[in-house]
Amino acid sequence: MTPAGDYRTSYRADTTIFPTRNSRIALFIGLALLCCAPLLLGRYELSLLINIGFLGIAALGLNILVGFTGQISIGHAAFFGLGAFTSAWLHEHLGIPVMLCIPLAGIVTALIGLVFGAPAARLKGLYLAIATLAAQFILEDFFARARWFTGGVAGRMTESPVLFGFAFDRDETFFYLTLAWVVIMFVAAANLMRSRDGRALVAVRDHYLSAEMMGINLAYYRTLSFGIASLYAGIGGALYAHYLLFVSVEAFNILFSIQFLGMVIIGGLGSVMGSLMGAAFMVMLPEVTQWGAEALAGSAIDQALRLGASISFLREMVVGAAIILFLIFEPDGLARRWRLIKAYWKLYPYSH
Repeated sequence: MTPAGDYRTSYRADTTIFPTRNSRIALFIGLALLCCAPLLLGRYELSLLINIGFLGIAALGLNILVGFTGQISIGHAAFFGLGAFTSAWLHEHLGIPVMLCIPLAGIVTALIGLVFGAPAARLKGLYLAIATLAAQFILEDFFARARWFTGGVAGRMTESPVLFGFAFDRDETFFYLTLAWVVIMFVAAANLMRSRDGRALVAVRDHYLSAEMMGINLAYYRTLSFGIASLYAGIGGALYAHYLLFVSVEAFNILFSIQFLGMVIIGGLGSVMGSLMGAAFMVMLPEVTQWGAEALAGSAIDQALRLGASISFLREMVVGAAIILFLIFEPDGLARRWRLIKAYWKLYPYSH
C-alpha cells in the first residue's frame, strides 16, 4: 500500500521501478511462477508464451519510439525480419555461436535503424510515416533479392542456441532463454526511462519546442529512438528465427507491422509493461477466436457466417476490430485498465 501523502524527497525515490514493497514481491512471485511453467504447461501453452516473449520485446522497442518519443513507424516488421536473417547469416557464414548471434543481430539492426531513422531528425507526422513505410518496402525488396543473405523466396534454415553444450532445442528449454531476454530487455527499458536520456525522449514527445529550448538535441534523440527500437526488434527477430528454425521472406510484411502497432495501442502507449500486455493480447486473440469458432461449429451462427471456412479472415477482422474498439473506449490501453484495477483494490471498500 502507498501511504497517504508524498514522502519522496529525491529524484531517485521518484523514479524507482517499484513504488511499493508489495509490487516488488508480486514481480518476484510472478517470475517464480513463470520459471515453473515448463513443469506445469504443455508444449502448446509454452509455444504461446514464447511467442508473447519475443513479440513483446519487439513491441517494447516500438513503444519506446512511438509511445515515449512520439515518433511513428510503419516498418517495424522489416527490422524484426532483419534481426532474424542477420542472426541466421552470422551463424551460418561466420560460424559465430547462436548465443552471440542474438545480441549481434540486435546491434546490426540498430545500426541499420539509425540510417533509416536519420530522416526522423527533419520529418514528422504524415511525412515520417511515409518514410518508415518506404523503409518497410525497401527492406522487403532487399529480402527477396539478396539470396546470399536471406535465401530468397526459399528462406533460410537456422539452428537452436547452444550454451556450454546444452541445446535450447525444445519448448521447455527455449522458454527459459526467451524469459531471460525478456527480463533483460524490459529491465533495460525501465531503467532507460529513469535516466536523463529517457526523460529527454519523453520531453521530445510532450512538446518538442520546449524540449529544444531546454537544450535537448531533437535530431539526436529522434534518431536515437529509431536505433533503440531497431535494437529491440532485432533481438526479438533473432529469437523468433532460432525458435522456428526457419525464416521466410513473406513473414515480415506490412500487415505484421500493423500488428506491432496494434500491440502498442492495445497495451498502452508510453508503458513498458503495457507492451508485454499488448503482445499477449494479440497472440491470444486469434487463438480465442478459433476456439470460439470451434465451439460454434454446426450452430445456426456457423451456418450463416461459415466460421470454419473463413477462420483466417475472421482472425484479421477481430484484430482490426480490437484496435478500433481500444482506440474508442480505452485509448490508454490495458496498462491504464490494470492501474485502475490496482487502485480499486487499494481503496476498497471506499470510492476515493
